[in-house]
Amino acid sequence: MQVTQTLAEGLKRQFKVALSKDDLNNRFDTELENIRGRVNLNGFRPGKVPTAHLKRVYGKSVMAEVVQNAVNDANKKIVDDAGTRLAAEPKVNMPEDQALIEKVLAGEAGLDFSVDVELLPTIEIVDHSGIAVVKSVAEVPAKDVDEAIERMASANRPFSPRGEKDKAKDGDKLTIDFVGKIDGVAFEGGTGGDVDLVLGSGQFIPGFEEQLVGAKAGDKKLVKVSFPAGYQAEHLAGKAAEFDVTVKAVAAPGELKIDDELAKKFGLDTVEKLREAVKESLSEELKDATRQKMKRQLLDGLDKLYTFDLPPTMLEEEFNAVWRQVNADMQRAGETFDAEGGEAKARDEYRAIAARRVRLGLVLAEVGQKAEIKVEDAEITQALVLRARQFPGQEKQVFEYYRKNPQALAEIRAPLFEEKVVDHLLSGVKVTEKTVTREELMADDEPEAAEKAEKPKKAPAKKKAEKAE
Repeated sequence: MQVTQTLAEGLKRQFKVALSKDDLNNRFDTELENIRGRVNLNGFRPGKVPTAHLKRVYGKSVMAEVVQNAVNDANKKIVDDAGTRLAAEPKVNMPEDQALIEKVLAGEAGLDFSVDVELLPTIEIVDHSGIAVVKSVAEVPAKDVDEAIERMASANRPFSPRGEKDKAKDGDKLTIDFVGKIDGVAFEGGTGGDVDLVLGSGQFIPGFEEQLVGAKAGDKKLVKVSFPAGYQAEHLAGKAAEFDVTVKAVAAPGELKIDDELAKKFGLDTVEKLREAVKESLSEELKDATRQKMKRQLLDGLDKLYTFDLPPTMLEEEFNAVWRQVNADMQRAGETFDAEGGEAKARDEYRAIAARRVRLGLVLAEVGQKAEIKVEDAEITQALVLRARQFPGQEKQVFEYYRKNPQALAEIRAPLFEEKVVDHLLSGVKVTEKTVTREELMADDEPEAAEKAEKPKKAPAKKKAEKAE
């Protein structure tokens, strides 16, 4: 087997592999001898099948396996000789001449093919200590705790039936049956029975609940609404619909009580402990926001420090993933690309986002490797437990799926590794703490000039694409 490099362009490499007829036949003979003792053919004792008969029965399949093994050997040699890591699996380009392939499988010809590979760039780790990060810290306002507890109390308040002739008021709970139709035809997901609806809660699409104010038990109502343009069910977005609604019961809200009994409904002894739990939960939300802002600033700093060629396949795969998400979001929202520049300009801008993601991902991976950062099995198991809990009743199946699929398990490990690398980097940069309000902390930052090139005008999916970093 001869392997010759024929192209070296940026991170791309191409190799020509030549397998002579003699080389293939020698490999074929060796493999044929290996299977001789394992096959059972009528009329022959094990290990005594004539070579000519073995060739007639198994010749093509054995030679196909020989060729595949030769390809694997060539790929291994290319990777070993390259002395660096690959950005993607080698791409093998076989001849398209079917007549030649038949000759190869018959042992009558040698085989020449090419292999394309892409290398990961060599990244020299630079000094990160000059990166400046502001740690915005906010306290949970007492009013936020009060509002959260009021919402909890409202969701658990009692309701008592109104009189048969009493009309429903805003805040009342109705029990309804309904059938939704578009152009006179019932649509999937538009039918419900014995559904509880609190008027004014915003549980249904805009305009629905308001038309039931004044209804009485036993009333039948025709509710006319239009689904929002950005409705999550794409087949309904922006469409006018009619609902045949039967009001089965009307109940008035009882007193809103915030006391120890409310706390006990959430597994706590007193309302004071409920307040503490709510405050702690809201504090975690603020800590997450603080963390994400620090991480974004860190990534912005890293993005300015590193410039290197990106593996074309990695970049294309990342762009395709971003572009699919952009198109799906725009389709759901019923929007099109801005006329100024149109789709071509949007593609360029989202390709810049994809390039930033790939570049930062490679930098974080290199930093983590150089720092010998590890993700322990116990950490992966803990994350897997949290993932399984998202599927009540299917926890065992979820565990089995991840255990049997290394690639899926890698998707559990990747964010754990990334967060550890981020912690490692944050420990070595300039961090200044700043006290801010909750509103300031939760607000989106104005992008820096360097980032604005990544942000298409009026592209609705841009924030999702950026936050996915």
